[in-house]
Amino acid sequence: MLYNKFSDYLKKRYGKKVYKLPLNLPVTCPNRDGSLSLSGCIFCGEEGAGFENLSSTMSVSQQLSQNARYIGKNYGSDIFIAYFQNYSNTYLPFEEFKKNISEACQEGIVAIYISTRPDCINDRYMEFLAEIKKEKGIDIVIELGLQTVNYHSLKFLQRGHTLAQFIDAVIRIKKYDLEACAHYITDLPTDNIDDVIEGAKILSALGIQQVKCHSLYILKDTVLEKMYDKGEITPVSMDEFIDRTIAFLEHLNPEIVVQRLMGRAPEDRTVFCNWSTSWWKIHDKIEERMKENGSYQGRLFNYLNGSALERFKD
Repeated sequence: MLYNKFSDYLKKRYGKKVYKLPLNLPVTCPNRDGSLSLSGCIFCGEEGAGFENLSSTMSVSQQLSQNARYIGKNYGSDIFIAYFQNYSNTYLPFEEFKKNISEACQEGIVAIYISTRPDCINDRYMEFLAEIKKEKGIDIVIELGLQTVNYHSLKFLQRGHTLAQFIDAVIRIKKYDLEACAHYITDLPTDNIDDVIEGAKILSALGIQQVKCHSLYILKDTVLEKMYDKGEITPVSMDEFIDRTIAFLEHLNPEIVVQRLMGRAPEDRTVFCNWSTSWWKIHDKIEERMKENGSYQGRLFNYLNGSALERFKD
């Protein structure tokens, strides 16, 4: 096995294919509403991550119903993951948050995945999710936007949160027996391969259960586009992206589920995305190079539990 694929995990966990049903709430994030900033992260567009989402004016039930009909019909699935995808879905008044999560607990929903920021994780909200998990028998996964462990890069991206806040968020999530997923960009021009490797090590040390890797794309009408146009930032090469992603996987705990290896975005909304190459072709190149080099997830996962004491092993 080259890496712990999400599709394999889902089939093993639930006994059949499971698909995410994206949910789009009328929410924002503290990095856009003035709490921290008005400009947001330098790579974030006006639509956030919800390129294929239904309208946020629709209720949670309506979105789930419509998406389930479409995906069920086209992919032959009858069990799903309710995925609160766009912006920061815990950045809500508590009662409103409770209402949205409760409404997602419908027949056929086996898990709820919630995308948010590290600085939007709070004990009260996590305690409620733990109650839902126990009462409904539904898995709960919190997807945290991290992107990098390099604190200089976090500032450059104008993320508005620190590595310490990410660590705190993971600890709180795990305290309530919930699962954590980290989003990570492996080809940031402000990072190098050592930053990426350290990222894999930190996620492994924290006991993250899932990871979602991204490739950097540049959306139109963003701060990042302006920097790109001025020559202030240059994307790394495809070869370097592949090398970094493989290094990340090799140092990652093999038990961590890898949701995906790279991101994608609509061509008409980007000025740079995946070197103008189909994402699946790059995905195949990653796997081909791993096979050629004898690489696999966790090959270099040998640095925890007092690794220096290995020399004294009986």
